[in-house]
Amino acid sequence: MFKVVTNLEDLIKVFVVRGIVFVEEQGVPYMIERDEHDLSATHILGEMDEEPFAAGRIRAVGEYAKLERVAIRKTYRGKTLGHKLTEFMITVAKDQGFRKFKVHAQAYLKDFYQKHEFEVVGDMFKEAGIDHYLMTRDDS
Repeated sequence: MFKVVTNLEDLIKVFVVRGIVFVEEQGVPYMIERDEHDLSATHILGEMDEEPFAAGRIRAVGEYAKLERVAIRKTYRGKTLGHKLTEFMITVAKDQGFRKFKVHAQAYLKDFYQKHEFEVVGDMFKEAGIDHYLMTRDDS
């Protein structure tokens, strides 16, 4: 269901999912959605019956593994797949040696990430025109 991307075909699938969710659904400009970190991040792909439905990336930011670009296509939402993707990403980051995690959570997902032991740090802010919270988790 979820895997670490190791080839170009799977990376293209990740970008397709992100394009659908962020660019099409949420109106994030393509030039913001893609960035220089895509070349160095660890990408995660979710597939069911060879259909890509989920994406995420993990990026080292100091001592933190930052979970980014976490996306589930609309028709796959509400089936606990977002929770499974988040736990998979945390497991991958732990396997990479991280014990601290952070995410810029869209405001409406604050409760979702709190279920994964993330805590809000600071005030709400705008990113790509969308309200977000910085949330962290420390498993040290």
